[in-house]
Amino acid sequence: MRVTIVSQYFWPEQFRVNDLAVGLRERGHQVTVLTGQPSYPRREVFPRRRRPGREWYEDVQVVRVPLASRGAGERWRLALNYLTFAASASVFGVPRLPPSDVVLVFQISPVTMVVPALLLRRVHGTPVVLWVQDLWPHTLRAMGVVRSERMLGLLEKAVGAAYQRCARVLGQSEDFLPLLRAAGVPADRLGYLPNWAEDRYRPLPPDPQVRREAALPEGFVAMVAGNLGQAQALETLVDAAERLRALPGGADVHWVVVGDGQRGEWLADEISRRGLGDRVRLLGRRPLEQMPALLAHADVVVTTLRRDPVWALTIPSRVQSFLACGRPVVAAADGTTARVVAAAGGLAVPAQDGAALADAIASVRALAPAERAAMGAAAREYYVTHYERAALLDRVERHLRDAAVRPAAPERIPATRPAAIPDQPQPAHPDRPAETATPGRT
Repeated sequence: MRVTIVSQYFWPEQFRVNDLAVGLRERGHQVTVLTGQPSYPRREVFPRRRRPGREWYEDVQVVRVPLASRGAGERWRLALNYLTFAASASVFGVPRLPPSDVVLVFQISPVTMVVPALLLRRVHGTPVVLWVQDLWPHTLRAMGVVRSERMLGLLEKAVGAAYQRCARVLGQSEDFLPLLRAAGVPADRLGYLPNWAEDRYRPLPPDPQVRREAALPEGFVAMVAGNLGQAQALETLVDAAERLRALPGGADVHWVVVGDGQRGEWLADEISRRGLGDRVRLLGRRPLEQMPALLAHADVVVTTLRRDPVWALTIPSRVQSFLACGRPVVAAADGTTARVVAAAGGLAVPAQDGAALADAIASVRALAPAERAAMGAAAREYYVTHYERAALLDRVERHLRDAAVRPAAPERIPATRPAAIPDQPQPAHPDRPAETATPGRT
């Protein structure tokens, strides 16, 4: 099968779409990726800021188009970055693509990357499969990027119209499906497709050389890894680190942060301002290949999210990586992420609750090594059961084949207003009574 993948982000940017493309190519499909010049999280982090317009990655053909820089993450720059990819990919990219049987859109922010895919559908009748990683425009409302309800309403209609023109719409979280259905997607075109972790993410023994080269601190290591953006509520992290200094079980807890993003500089400044330099170590961006070996040195891995209904519906892809490596997991998050972490043997506390996060880290610190190892084993078992790569690639292939035989022009469906996002119940914390209700992504 000839598959075109549309994604604004692709290698050397570190996104799961890279492994998706390689996985389909490994199964004998002819894969072409339409993408932009590398720019995430910042264009200057890439040694070769401008790559060839056509190149190959792991036997996957890559067609690149120019786009405006993200700059320092200013809203107008991000908007220009999103719009220029949609326009550039449609005008310069689509004519350069080889024929394909189906188009797969890896839709993280922004949803505008569906535009060139729908152009392929209109011009060549190629069916489109949309894999929704971020709920637009709900994430725009949650981040405060767009505050006008009139504009948000117009965006809802536009996004719904795009969804309805796709042969398949897949949600990375089961909790996405009711909202996608309310946006007008028929139930027989909806599907659930979670993210997985690359095969390199697996349990590894700690390597003393890795510890020395990364200058990891001695003692108990609480590791945070991934994008450092608005959605991660980094205030929760520094608040928990500060509170742990006063807890009996927190004296030797050291935080290690691996990653970069829009709020990386803020985090560094806040650590300095609070005098946490001896407690929190920032390693910056590391190659994807190094991550499993670094995670092997984490006594617990931590993920945090903002307290908002839209983030309560999603599960960050980093969670699958943590589970795949068989590490104990603590999450300060609501909804889906909290349920998954708790079901995988970890601890979940309410989003943006630094005190609860500090208590959870201290409770993991107090466990015997054998008990922490059991938490890690439970995490790995949950990953293999629910997120194993080969099984999910099988599911991708089924969706693509089903879409390829479906007529590209769906029947007209009246647009409906998406339902309100419900509040999400909080999971109980082992040291706190369960709350009856607390306001609840990518």
